[in-house]
Amino acid sequence: MSISQLLSDLEARKTAALARAISTVENASPGFEELLAALHPRLGRAHRIGLTGPPGAGKSTLVERLTQAYRARGLTVGVVAVDPSSPFTGGALLGDRIRMERSSLDAGVFIRSMASRGSLGGMATTTGEVADVMDAFGFERILIETVGVGQSELEVAAAADSTAVVLVPESGDGIQVMKAGLMEIADVFVVNKADRPGADRLRQELEISIGLRTGQVYRHVAAHHGPATGGQAARRPGGAAPTDWEPPVLATVAPKNEGIDALVDAFERHYAQAQQSGMLAARRVRRLEARAREVVDRAIRRWVWSDGGEADVTAALREVGAGTRSPYDAAAAIVARLTGSVA
Repeated sequence: MSISQLLSDLEARKTAALARAISTVENASPGFEELLAALHPRLGRAHRIGLTGPPGAGKSTLVERLTQAYRARGLTVGVVAVDPSSPFTGGALLGDRIRMERSSLDAGVFIRSMASRGSLGGMATTTGEVADVMDAFGFERILIETVGVGQSELEVAAAADSTAVVLVPESGDGIQVMKAGLMEIADVFVVNKADRPGADRLRQELEISIGLRTGQVYRHVAAHHGPATGGQAARRPGGAAPTDWEPPVLATVAPKNEGIDALVDAFERHYAQAQQSGMLAARRVRRLEARAREVVDRAIRRWVWSDGGEADVTAALREVGAGTRSPYDAAAAIVARLTGSVA
């Protein structure tokens, strides 16, 4: 199918065309960048929500419950679920698709599982572009679930308008979990499986960690003596003023559908405040600038390894493998030849 025909079918909101467009983008098929460029003017209507956290946190079940909650509110939902790659085929293991089978039968829901294909950061390299296709198609909420690789999966924050970090009591010390940057990317913290022992302690640790950033430590902790503060935040002497948005720490039990409506409300509040404050526009500008850099990097890699004289590159790599040349000399020679050809 031609790109023009595919665009026409997308405009007609044909689900088969959506699936075909996503496959075109995910597989970097001929014309995929032309397709994305044509869809670009339609972007910006969807609220993109990222969910990240360690494996076993229950993200897939949480995504299914969120999908059902948004559908109950009359909103259409696209789901991008990044699964671990198969070591044999390179494809997604489709575990998320299996868990969300009930939602996939809803005409107002579209679920796409993607293979991480070895990408670090919890997302496939084209995850953001697949979300663009869903946005252009007209989905009102797009849920992006990362693969669950641990503390390093921070890329979702750049692809989403709102980001939730999902933890469970078994995650261990909440402060330890914050070390690698999860504290910085979270707009909402979710303590899932909150009916298990240790959930209250984890929530308290997260709230204290948030308080350390705002200078309002222990504001959620009941006083040992004297009257209750009524939830008023007590600022530390010399502490920083509260930020415009302070990440709430919410408890959920996804299989029982507990806490899901409160989580949806938190996402909606964050989105509204981000729009009002200009933070959403700034975040989207950064996303587009980063996307442009990624496209340039992708074009350069394609040029270097495919179109830029593959024979010369292969010869240089053989010399490195034979031990007759260092990787640095070979790389310098390859770059010099390529830049010389440009000049």
